[in-house]
Amino acid sequence: MRLVIARCSVDYSGRLSAHLPLATRLLVHKSDGSLLVHSDGGSYKPLNWMSPPCSLISQNPDEDAREAGIIEQWRVTHAKSGDALLVSIYEIIHDTSHELGADPGLQKDGVEADLQRLLAEQVELIGDGVTLVRREFPTAIGPVDLLLRDPAGGTIAVEVKRRGDIDGVEQLTRYLALLGRDPHLAPVTGVFAAQEIKPQARVLAMDRGIRCVTLDYDDMKGIESGIPRLF
Repeated sequence: MRLVIARCSVDYSGRLSAHLPLATRLLVHKSDGSLLVHSDGGSYKPLNWMSPPCSLISQNPDEDAREAGIIEQWRVTHAKSGDALLVSIYEIIHDTSHELGADPGLQKDGVEADLQRLLAEQVELIGDGVTLVRREFPTAIGPVDLLLRDPAGGTIAVEVKRRGDIDGVEQLTRYLALLGRDPHLAPVTGVFAAQEIKPQARVLAMDRGIRCVTLDYDDMKGIESGIPRLF
């Protein structure tokens, strides 16, 4: 990745035209060929950019451009659309290149696997006297996230989602229909547990006799350790 702080103007041409007048900006040229033009503000969003597939060519300015004070020009051209970004550089204040290596990607906190693990350790959130039978209980159509036993000996199938929508309710409905045919498990009830449950999903779940439980991930993490935390 190359980071350049420069006094520059920028012209975009193609399906639309745009112009950034002369100012000091950050130019970010990534190894995938993309170029982003940032100002000191506006949060994460660049003022202008060119996404890959594209290529950057540094060219010497013509006589008129040199007389205007331009010392270098970057032309970034998109390989498919032909759109072009022309960066006219008047002064380079900072110029560094860095090898960042392969990025492992974003690891989200509070993914479904984390919620499932925490809920398995805190099944009392589903109900008093409930015990865990198994996580990822196997069935012919896929694993049920949590299989629990209630104090009366009944079975509870729990589907865990970060954001619960209608598809999740439909998935749990299929599990319940299959598990209910097993005499060793029947009667089987369902619980749809999520950090956020969409109104339509809640209505559908209630219509099918499925109980909804909203999970507070931060509280669950605190309960797990027994130590108050700030997040």
